[in-house]
Amino acid sequence: MRCVLAALLFTTMAVAAPCLAAPALPGDILRDIESLKENLAEADAPSEVGALEDRALSQAQRLAGGNAADRWARALYLQLASEAAVHRKAYLDAAEYIAKARAVQGMDAAMRARWLRREANLRLAGGQQARGAGLLSDWLGEHRGDAADYWQLAGAQARLERWDEAKEAVSAGLARDDSPSDTRLMLAASIFQQAGADDQALGMLERLLSRSPENPDTWRRAAGFAQRLDQHAQAAALWEAGWRQGVLKGDDAFERRIRLHLAAGTPARAAELLKAALEQGRLDDSLARRRLLATAYQQARSRGPALAAWRHVAERSGKAEDWLYVGQLAAGWGKDAAAQEALSRAQSLGSEQASEWLKYLDQNPLSAAR
Repeated sequence: MRCVLAALLFTTMAVAAPCLAAPALPGDILRDIESLKENLAEADAPSEVGALEDRALSQAQRLAGGNAADRWARALYLQLASEAAVHRKAYLDAAEYIAKARAVQGMDAAMRARWLRREANLRLAGGQQARGAGLLSDWLGEHRGDAADYWQLAGAQARLERWDEAKEAVSAGLARDDSPSDTRLMLAASIFQQAGADDQALGMLERLLSRSPENPDTWRRAAGFAQRLDQHAQAAALWEAGWRQGVLKGDDAFERRIRLHLAAGTPARAAELLKAALEQGRLDDSLARRRLLATAYQQARSRGPALAAWRHVAERSGKAEDWLYVGQLAAGWGKDAAAQEALSRAQSLGSEQASEWLKYLDQNPLSAAR
């Protein structure tokens, strides 16, 4: 009969040692516990589950303060009440019942440890990340956890933005996990990045890509993550590789390819790609993309194409500030005629700054400056 108690005690974990340590209980208590367990397994309606939970709590309250057998029975009823609360997804209520069971006097260390772990899981499930993480950390400090325990702790610490603790937990999880899932590798990458371990973060990304090279989402996340690490060259290289393999495709992916080259310090390549795309009609010839092309040429220090591209922008926009910018750029590059023309256009559109620039150039000709 005592081993029946062990089976009742945990619906989610196996128990063996308590069979030897449990005190003998009266037959009516054992039958009532067995009945509660069976009814709970069959209950579907919330009202049924709630009634069983209330019944278990009532019995636990009745047995409070009794002898060793009463205390043991009280703990069993609290465990059943906890399982009923789990049925209705009331994880914090379930955690409170387990905490009360853990506080019952006379429970052995192994039983308290199992309850500690269970309470930690329930509090995490119920959204109490700080308390759940603390309890799970306490349990792992005294017991040999498996990979799932450390991954769970890492996730909780990450949600709390405790990055050093999360890094410690995720490192332990990786050490115990021969083949972590893609989700776990992404979690590890995020934690390592936030903890300042950039090399380890990129290592997680490389493992992801080596495992799932055909998944465009993996390439996108990897490139985006490299960007967040300020590894713009790495982001551009990743995107370029995904594009060349045919995994990344479409106009949006193509335009991001261009922008990544700009961010990575390869503006000449960005300009080459964008110019061809606009001329071939691959991308809509919008004013915004013309500004991007002009910016790419300017960053590449290709003065002739840059000046022509900015002039194209000014002609299309018809704005004084664009003509002013062309004039300032031309003046800075010693292009007197181009500067005078652009500044005059800006002045005619009402730019006071252009007027001041023209006065300055009249007094300080660019040809004289050279």
